[in-house]
Amino acid sequence: MHFTKMHGLGNDYLYVFGEVPEDIVSLSKKLSDRHFGVGSDGMIFISPSDNADFKMRIFNADGSEAKMCGNGIRCVGKYVYDKGYTDRVNLTIETLSGIKNLDMTTRNGKVSAVQVNMGIATVGEQKSFALNDNTFNYMPVSVGNPHAVIFVPDVSSIPLEEYGPVIEHMPDYPDGVNVEFVELVDSNELRMRVWERGSGITLACGTGACASTAAAVAKGICERNCLITMHLDGGDLHITMLDDNTVIMQGPAETICEGETV
Repeated sequence: MHFTKMHGLGNDYLYVFGEVPEDIVSLSKKLSDRHFGVGSDGMIFISPSDNADFKMRIFNADGSEAKMCGNGIRCVGKYVYDKGYTDRVNLTIETLSGIKNLDMTTRNGKVSAVQVNMGIATVGEQKSFALNDNTFNYMPVSVGNPHAVIFVPDVSSIPLEEYGPVIEHMPDYPDGVNVEFVELVDSNELRMRVWERGSGITLACGTGACASTAAAVAKGICERNCLITMHLDGGDLHITMLDDNTVIMQGPAETICEGETV
């Protein structure tokens, strides 16, 4: 099997053009391992779609299937354009959370950045939970997949490797939840660290950045129709939330290497 390793701000996946194999759970676990495999946050399979230009399916490092990946979908756009599967810079991609629209920027014949219409973000009422004798408030947000957004004064002080797996499996989310700790930097700047459901700590999460921006707007921390810079461990994403709660994400996509399984 041929694969291409790509990343969006360090959120890296192995991309394959073709149908998902029957042994995908064990395959994703094996190849995603950073010591005994290739190393990645998971695998993404790309194929033709009856409902859009292309279809993507996302499998986390633990073999579970994800509905959506913001960094991943930008790389899908770059993959199909750079490899000649399309010559268009405006694409529709079918995902388990609906069809998403991509607008791609090219440089020297290759895609360098992608803007994605991520659809409607739904923010619920603030909830709380207890952890290690501390009480945390979180905003439940859906952008096609579930997120628990927690605002804190300083994200660097949070032991993400300790808190992340506990919060991921809290009772409100029997199938798990993505966890974001978010710090206000300025009126149009946020800092975020993420524990991704099924993958653990990652350097960036596109859907998490969108969910965190939506939560910040709901809390009155940030404004609608303004470009919000989200600082992630792997770099910056730019997010805008429109009046109808549609979220627009802009960010880079990069190819790392090509490979073959043995």
